[in-house]
Amino acid sequence: MQVTPVTPDRLVDEVAELVDARAGRVRVALDGPQATRPLALAEQVAEVLRTRGRMAVVVSAGDFLRPASVRLEFGREDPDEFLDGWIDAGGLRREVLDPAGPAGSGRVLPRLWDAAADRAHRGGYVDIGDAGVVVVAGALLLGRGLPFDLAVHLRMSGAALARTLPPAERWTLPAYSRYDEERFPEEEADLVVLSDHPDRPAIRR
Repeated sequence: MQVTPVTPDRLVDEVAELVDARAGRVRVALDGPQATRPLALAEQVAEVLRTRGRMAVVVSAGDFLRPASVRLEFGREDPDEFLDGWIDAGGLRREVLDPAGPAGSGRVLPRLWDAAADRAHRGGYVDIGDAGVVVVAGALLLGRGLPFDLAVHLRMSGAALARTLPPAERWTLPAYSRYDEERFPEEEADLVVLSDHPDRPAIRR
């Protein structure tokens, strides 16, 4: 096992190169807690891919949450429900991952649910063509059987996460512990990025 420190810009290029090496449509997971900045990385990777001539769409897992009446059924601070019941995995598969697959239509819905308003999002579908890329960014994405072609896990240790999370979100810590212990995201990932210090990432090969 080898750990290689990289700059944030080099990390963007590394992920983009992994994607660009694949022909046809590519479904990418950028998996990590919010403190590891998966959405920002996704936007940067997508921009690099576009400069290389690939259609790239960024999808935030936060736009594929289940309705509040469902995900908060057991309270607003239930870590087990946060792990297992917040993400609308069926909607993500139906509206993004299956259409972006090799046999899919290529028409994806980047946003399904407006969590702030707790209603369906009003955005439309996007056609990614025959060689487009969808980059799904968010936490707790792996180990669900979702059909990703490439997975990047932004790993943050429990201690670093505890230091980083605002007090109002520390109730989620047991969910992240269970995720590591039960879903094995590092084993599912094609690339593991050590992200205790997101400004100084390192790639574990």
